[in-house]
Amino acid sequence: MDQQAAAIGGRIRALRRARGLTLVQLAALAQLSHPFLSQLERGRARPSMVSLEKIARALGSSQLELMAAAEDEAESTESPTVLVRADEGTRGPYGGGTGRLLVHGRRKFHPMEFTGDNLDAGEYFVHAEDEFVHVVAGTVVIDLAEHGTSTLREGDSLYYVGGTPHRWSAIDADGYRLFVVKEKPVRL
Repeated sequence: MDQQAAAIGGRIRALRRARGLTLVQLAALAQLSHPFLSQLERGRARPSMVSLEKIARALGSSQLELMAAAEDEAESTESPTVLVRADEGTRGPYGGGTGRLLVHGRRKFHPMEFTGDNLDAGEYFVHAEDEFVHVVAGTVVIDLAEHGTSTLREGDSLYYVGGTPHRWSAIDADGYRLFVVKEKPVRL
């Protein structure tokens, strides 16, 4: 069995359970077959990037967080410290841009660096965990649905509780760079 596939499958299963979803419910939300998801959760199948994106969205997560599962499983959590150098950290798709995880292993929250230049905010993301966003560079428009829209510039921060629909976009082609901290699901 492929260890990376098993780790990703285990993360999908843990997130599904943390969200209180059955395999059939997740399959419906992700528009995938439940036999495929079953194989995936057991590490007997590898998802395409398209399938992984569908699953991540249905779970209120990201491809990056699911792909980082392999590193998290291999990493000891006995050390009280984690050092991630500027050229390290799992990188991958996150929302409309690219994320870099700034911690590895099983930790209580996921801090990440996010860069994007998307002018279209796209669909809303919703997840159960609280999230904190700090603008490191550029300007970003954050749309929190019924909670309003805010334009954040370098040095501005925004915190929102889990369950808040959110999406963001750049105001120009220069893009933005964010520091994002997301809680880990309670039952992971």
